[in-house]
Amino acid sequence: MDVKESYNLWALHYDTNENRTRDLEALALRQTLSKISFDRCLEIGCGTGKNTEWLVKNCTHVTAVDISDRMLSKAKEKVRSDNVEYIQTDITWNWTFLKSSYDLIVFSLVLEHIERLDPVFEEATSALKPGGYLFVGELHPFKQYHGSRARFDTKEGHHVVPCFNHHISDFIHAGKKSGLALVELEEFFDAEKNDIPRILTLLFQKN
Repeated sequence: MDVKESYNLWALHYDTNENRTRDLEALALRQTLSKISFDRCLEIGCGTGKNTEWLVKNCTHVTAVDISDRMLSKAKEKVRSDNVEYIQTDITWNWTFLKSSYDLIVFSLVLEHIERLDPVFEEATSALKPGGYLFVGELHPFKQYHGSRARFDTKEGHHVVPCFNHHISDFIHAGKKSGLALVELEEFFDAEKNDIPRILTLLFQKN
């Protein structure tokens, strides 16, 4: 089962399943992006709209993108606004879906499903305005090293979404190669900081 099929199957229960990664990433995004201002946002991996709700309240336009048509259907039900445009596409292809440039691009729990980071960072950088920001919120690589993956249960059994391990340096190097400067790196924990961090966030800026 590929990524699209997995999230189409997960869509029905995504918002109601217990999911500490989903919930903590949402908090991490809000904490990080509340420090900057932005007007037009490209949200990659909008899912069922967990971050779209917050983003649309903080800018004038959000282009919300996801590979899963069923996740997008849930997002459309949840976030009804003239300031949101929903697009179903695979971001490993050329980004021909873009109609304008953005001053913020957000990747939320997406890049773990992408094998090659460089082409995606290059497309994203091309879509950013000078001075614009790129936010990455991912399951922390340390969690992956210990076997954590995006996974869920249905009546048919246990499902693991296809994932790839990316080290912290992989994200930083991909950003640097595409012309982005790292502004901030943070780690978010379930509880105490002596535990393994659950979420990694990186904020880049285009010169």
